[in-house]
Amino acid sequence: MAKTQLCYLLLVVVVAELCSGSAAAGSQVKFLPGFQGPLPFELETGYIGVGDSEDVQLFYYFIKSESNPETDPVLLWITGGPGCSALSGLIYEIGPITFEPVEYNGSLPTLILNPYSWTKVASIIFIDLPVGTGFSYARTPAALQSSNLQASDHAYQFLRKWFVDHPELLRNPLYVGGDSYSGMIVPIITQIIAISKTMFAVLVLCSITFCLVLRFHILWPCDIAENEIEIKQFINLKGYLLGNPLTFKGENNYEIPFAYGMGLISDELYESLKTNCKGEYLNINPSNTLCLQDVETFHKLLKGINNPHILEPKCKFFSPRPKLLFGQRRSLDEKFHERNNPQQLPALKCRNFWKKLSYHWADDGQVRDALNIRKGTIGKWEICASLQFQKTVMSSIPYHASLSSKGYRSLIYSGDHDKIVTFQSTQAWIKSLNYSIIDDWRPWTVDNQVAGYTRSYSNRMTFATVKGAGHTAPEYKPRECLAMLKRWMSYQPL
Repeated sequence: MAKTQLCYLLLVVVVAELCSGSAAAGSQVKFLPGFQGPLPFELETGYIGVGDSEDVQLFYYFIKSESNPETDPVLLWITGGPGCSALSGLIYEIGPITFEPVEYNGSLPTLILNPYSWTKVASIIFIDLPVGTGFSYARTPAALQSSNLQASDHAYQFLRKWFVDHPELLRNPLYVGGDSYSGMIVPIITQIIAISKTMFAVLVLCSITFCLVLRFHILWPCDIAENEIEIKQFINLKGYLLGNPLTFKGENNYEIPFAYGMGLISDELYESLKTNCKGEYLNINPSNTLCLQDVETFHKLLKGINNPHILEPKCKFFSPRPKLLFGQRRSLDEKFHERNNPQQLPALKCRNFWKKLSYHWADDGQVRDALNIRKGTIGKWEICASLQFQKTVMSSIPYHASLSSKGYRSLIYSGDHDKIVTFQSTQAWIKSLNYSIIDDWRPWTVDNQVAGYTRSYSNRMTFATVKGAGHTAPEYKPRECLAMLKRWMSYQPL
């Protein structure tokens, strides 16, 4: 009797999950202003309402895989920040189009194809998350409030409703991915999906054993066919991937070992810092004057270093609306715009000029019409917006541990010249999970050249450095990062 009651409760909960809310309201986009001719890939944009009364309207871009969309993985991509637009990840990192790297001349920026788009091997949903990011908006002032946990729940609600309108992709492997601050959100989203998947599996077991009458009476009003209560009906989660992810409070303690390893500070200063600060470089006791002096010297020495990529010249921060983007404490991704890369962008003096193009493009009326942006919902577009956001989760390590125990795959990669989230701090929390190494530290190559170094663990986690890359690795090393993704998603060693 107890088992029957449990199964009944599970049926009620999961069926409510499956049948609640409306489907996605997506539209196909055939042309984009700035791109010559029809798009050579399938793009869909739209909104999905989540939260109470669907007062949160999340905007998304969906691009089908350019290889085999019927079977290729689906990747849900969350850009960091929090508050940095999905358009940034699409245009500057892993999407099939980007801006021609020239200075703005007053006309609409020109879009060109990215030959190393991750859509070569996966379908990607780029979502403006949390609410207030990019083109996502709230219908009420209260709905603008968000946090790590609430944004993660919104992402799950979004995904569940999105699949209602895309049932043909339910069987495809699903991965959740992102970079930078997404390290605090992606593992939570993945955990929510994993728990829901477990509940559904139990429901299926219950249905097979007890449900002959329940299945008919409960599922029929939702227009779900009798034979559809199978595991294949639910999200086919396989794992997650993260680039230079913020993971725990105190990660900046690794800046000093990183700077020393990169030859930015002297042996003497490093030894003095270790002796006087004893590994704690953030919350320093005011009475520890020796440590305070050493840390002050450290910051003075590195004042001219570009944090997102230490080899690139440091550029003046660009923002057409500085009051919104500047503050006493800027997000990780706001800082990452302070960059310059004359080697990859020879026509530009500063990488910021390339970023500036996104403002002119996203604020253009023709562009907004093409993207099906709802009029009156968003004023000036921000690449990284200021949000009403509470950072309620200070460490995502417990989520990594939980997902590892459930057997989900993960790829954690680090641009090895990023000082914001260093590869040392990422290696430290991976080591804290205490899983054994099954493939020890070795180079991985692209075209017979070392592209980075990798190590894999018994919890199905792969760690990789991307040699020469910065905070958003695919932006700096697109060819290498596509090769990395393709191998990992194909279950091949890097």
